[in-house]
Amino acid sequence: MLGSEQILYILLGIITIGYVFGQILDFLNYRSSKTKLPPEAEGIFDDEQYAKSQRYHKEVARFSFLTSAFSFILSFCFLYFGGFGWINSVVSGWVNGEILVALAFFGVLMLGSDILNTPFQLYSTFVIEEKYGFNKTTVKTFIIDKLKGYALSAILGGGILALLMYFITTVGSSFWLYFWVAISVIMVIMNMFYTTLILPIFNKLTPLEDGELREAIKSYSEKVNFPLTNIFVIDGSKRSSKANAFFSGFGKKKKVVLYDTLIEKHSTNELVAIFAHEVGHYKKKHILVSMILSILQVGLTLYIMSLLLFMGMLTEALGGEGLQIHMNLIAFALLYTPISTITGLLMNILSRKNEYQADAYAIQTTGTGDLIMALKKLSADNLSNLMPHPAYVFVHYSHPPLLKRLAAMQKQLT
Repeated sequence: MLGSEQILYILLGIITIGYVFGQILDFLNYRSSKTKLPPEAEGIFDDEQYAKSQRYHKEVARFSFLTSAFSFILSFCFLYFGGFGWINSVVSGWVNGEILVALAFFGVLMLGSDILNTPFQLYSTFVIEEKYGFNKTTVKTFIIDKLKGYALSAILGGGILALLMYFITTVGSSFWLYFWVAISVIMVIMNMFYTTLILPIFNKLTPLEDGELREAIKSYSEKVNFPLTNIFVIDGSKRSSKANAFFSGFGKKKKVVLYDTLIEKHSTNELVAIFAHEVGHYKKKHILVSMILSILQVGLTLYIMSLLLFMGMLTEALGGEGLQIHMNLIAFALLYTPISTITGLLMNILSRKNEYQADAYAIQTTGTGDLIMALKKLSADNLSNLMPHPAYVFVHYSHPPLLKRLAAMQKQLT
């Protein structure tokens, strides 16, 4: 039987290996860029744009090395010197009851972590993103977003944590099954109503106005038998000049959301092709399958958690005394990291496959190469990294690299 000291060293080893592994991947990706514009990238960037994209990604990477080192050193020291136990002793003097102590414990952790990371967020937004022409966020918007984020975390995150602690304290080791059912329902509701309940807290969503674009999308939707109900435009330009589009929800609650920056920079045919890509996700049932897999993954996580959560040694390893369930949630999260890394890799593999399928669907149903042109423009405008390292892609990318997507679509057109 392992003692609390051995468990502490295991936890320290896990975060150390995770940090070193991440830094190796980041370094490989940093070194993978090519100074001169590769032949396969011609027609996407000109020489000046490509040089700018290289400078941008190198600066982001160097800043990431700094922030990652800071986070690792802080986490290592906090864990080694019993910081979690100290916070628990402090909040235990403020409130009584396991649920309230857990809420106070995680509230202090989240608030403290965010305060420490805020200077890095400010530098990233108002220095790096500003330097390369992406930032549209004002200081006022940044502050308001912070306050809204705190409120949302307190209400939604606090509510879910309270529900978890309630089941743990009332049901015991069988809590995982009850909470799995509850959190699965919450996940489905959140997916269905995200653009209705959550997104409007931060952004303004407006229905796509009548005109050439809506008529073109309507015509395409009728062609592929897609029930066109909700197409919205989001004011992404409020925070960044970068553009995107996404699909969410099920049934009558499904929505396609286009960024205003996307509409501004692309032709009607290109926007229809981007819409066709999102329809492809719907037609191929990618959203539904991903949701089912996520629910199963949560069930697995909760079951394994139920096997470890009531071990007093985990509490002691974090510097606490006796059995503190809320502290054991931290220990479990760290111990589960290797498994979550593997499941994350598998989900990314599936996601990249889904993107290829959605691209193929768009090419097939539009009968044009407009999606190719749209992705080239999107990549140039966002200064995308055209030559990421394959190992970095395998671990981190939920979408295939642009050049591989373009090659697959070009092959389909020929």
